[in-house]
Formats: sequence, C-alpha cells, structure tokens
Amino acid sequence: MTDITIREERISAEEYIDFLKRTDLGSQYPKERFEERIRKLVKNVSLSLVARNSEGLAVGVLFGLTDYCYWLYITDLGVDRDYERQGIGRRLMKEAHELAGGEKDIAVYLIANENAVPFYQKLGMKYSDDVMQYNHIEWTEWTVE
Repeated sequence: MTDITIREERISAEEYIDFLKRTDLGSQYPKERFEERIRKLVKNVSLSLVARNSEGLAVGVLFGLTDYCYWLYITDLGVDRDYERQGIGRRLMKEAHELAGGEKDIAVYLIANENAVPFYQKLGMKYSDDVMQYNHIEWTEWTVE
C-alpha cells in the first residue's frame, strides 16, 4: 500500500473538482452554479482534511462543519476510486472526530448516499429520525466528469 498522509489543509477549488472526477462524491452536487459553489465550499468549511499519496495527489477528502463543543456535521467524505478499501475513509472520519473535540464530547451527523450506508454502519453509525430539512434550492442531478 502507498503511504497516505492526512492533514488539515485547504484544498483549492480546482484540485477538489479534479478529485471529484475520481470519486463517486461528485454526484451529490447540483449542477447549478457548480464551480462558484465549490469555490465557496472549500473556502468556508470549518474542518478540511486531505489525504495525499506519496506523490502529493489528493486521494481522500473530508469536509465538516463543527462547533468544536457538541457536534460535527460531515458535509463531504470521498476517496479516489483507485484507493478505496484501504482504510482512508475510516482514518479521515477518526481524525475529523478527534479534531472537532473527540468521541466523548462530539456527536457526528451526516447524510449518506445509499451506497455509503454500509461503510458508515461499520463505523458504528445508526439511522436517526431527529433530523429536519428545509430544501428549496434548484437541483439538477449530474456527475462531475
């Protein structure tokens, strides 16, 4: 296995878009104002972790919103298709939980696409009924290519 390093860093919008092309994460974004929104996303998330291989290529990314006291909401978690099943996603989740304040203080929330549910269940996550939603945005489904 290639050496993978994970660190807290801001990834550029261009590099993140390139990363999305190599993951299944790119289908979660609406097509409307995609590049503009990605620029805002990478700039404004409160937690940004990037996993890189020995050549410096981004092979995993986790973005989250946190208050560093009670909760962490994972907005994005993706792994390059060529690097799946190597524990990168698990390591990103563990690192994010620790940076936000740790397992004893921080509850973790996210919206999982159906293909990712088994991964999150292996981490010990469960379905929740107490999440509410207000969603009136334009949303044209597509995949970043």
